[in-house]
Amino acid sequence: MWRPYLKDPKDDLVLEVAVESKSKVIVTYNQKDFVGVDKFGIKVFTPKEFLEMRGLLK
Repeated sequence: MWRPYLKDPKDDLVLEVAVESKSKVIVTYNQKDFVGVDKFGIKVFTPKEFLEMRGLLK
């Protein structure tokens, strides 16, 4: 078990779900709370960044 990894235990739960589900991204308004998750191969985007990246928002 690698927890705790982040400062907030609730954020650790989100990270664990992302890791276990083999997610590539986490979309959140709180990017600063997920610093270091790139270690798990996960990128963090704000909702706006994610929608822009997908071409759904201009």
